[in-house]
Amino acid sequence: MSLSVHPSAGGSVVPDGARDVVVVGGGIVGLAVAWRAARAGLTVTVLDPAPGAGATHAAAGMLAPVTEADFGEEAALRLHLAAAAAWPAFAADLRAATGADVGLRTAGTLTLAYDADDLALLRRVLALHAAHGLASHELTVADARRREPYLGPRVAGAAWAPADHAVDPRATHAALLSAVGGRDAAGAGSATGARVVRASATRLALDAGRVVGVHDDAGRLHRAGAVVVAAGWQSGALLADVPGVVVPTRPVKGQTLRLDAGPDLALEHVVRGLVQGRPVYVVPRDAEPAGPRAGHREVVVGATTEENPDDRRATAGGVFALLRDARALLPGIDEAALVEVTPRGRPATPDNLPLVGPTDVPGLHLATGHGRNGILLAPLTADAVVAGLGGLPALGGTEHGDDVATALATARTDRFARTATTPR
Repeated sequence: MSLSVHPSAGGSVVPDGARDVVVVGGGIVGLAVAWRAARAGLTVTVLDPAPGAGATHAAAGMLAPVTEADFGEEAALRLHLAAAAAWPAFAADLRAATGADVGLRTAGTLTLAYDADDLALLRRVLALHAAHGLASHELTVADARRREPYLGPRVAGAAWAPADHAVDPRATHAALLSAVGGRDAAGAGSATGARVVRASATRLALDAGRVVGVHDDAGRLHRAGAVVVAAGWQSGALLADVPGVVVPTRPVKGQTLRLDAGPDLALEHVVRGLVQGRPVYVVPRDAEPAGPRAGHREVVVGATTEENPDDRRATAGGVFALLRDARALLPGIDEAALVEVTPRGRPATPDNLPLVGPTDVPGLHLATGHGRNGILLAPLTADAVVAGLGGLPALGGTEHGDDVATALATARTDRFARTATTPR
């Protein structure tokens, strides 16, 4: 195999006749990387047998750096705040490119406490928000009912996070697939210089220690100057035989429910809750404006968190628990139709932070391990990865950019490799 320097890939070494980049994985993260790379002038192939059928398909789409903040996870908080700031421009760019509405809703998030113990925990979280200067504050129950009249009769307290929003992951993925040109099952190219090939990656191709492509399950070699692995929880297994890289991704199963709610449940905000210590969320989409389903809207209820394999099987207990806790806060969901139960494995890492950017293995880049925040982190991940490919300026150099670069430093791709090789 001959190699040459290809200027469009930031000076990386590209096999003759190859693409600049192969992205392994066509979920929202992988497609966001592919789209941004194609817009930067790189030729891109995405490998995925069923794009968007993994964690993206189950995700509710909360963009919630504030209400997802947790004790002892300051690095994740910085990363999530930077990611949320990237979403408005990303959604606007995608709409300009495709004409598609990705369902970005900026109505804020209401958090409810079911009983006195839940309220005590909510106030601890609000104190954490205050310590970090985050925009949130406690509401009276009466104020909460003014924002959402469909609350149940038993609510002990509430809080408001005005900057925590939501997006429709399925609509976003469909727009990205259209933008990348991935509707052709044969993998035909598109005007963007990107294409989607519906096949599974089986192993990476290496030449003298450099990654130069990907083999698929049809026996084809997809040659490239760089390979971006965005294969969700399966990323680690794909890279297990690549020397010098450690990617300890694992599946953490989650189940979400999708309801069809009529006009009698006209929710306008994301509602999160604590019900006897158990977290639950209810995420409404925009209502249908006209036609036979005028006033109807999809409502997503989620999500369980289970250290179980990604077997795509829903459990009776998981469905019951989500409905029980959601209806404790919003009894009106009893009248909604349960139209889908979606179990999927999220790609988790031991420290709950993703792996984003170039590795110490030439030609290999990562965009994986996003856990329950893959939708939130997709635009920022895409820009960071494309910067690492040489297609965009580095995410730094200004006051805001330096903050983003600092946040992304926590997602560096060598942190587990360094731990694995540190003498005891």
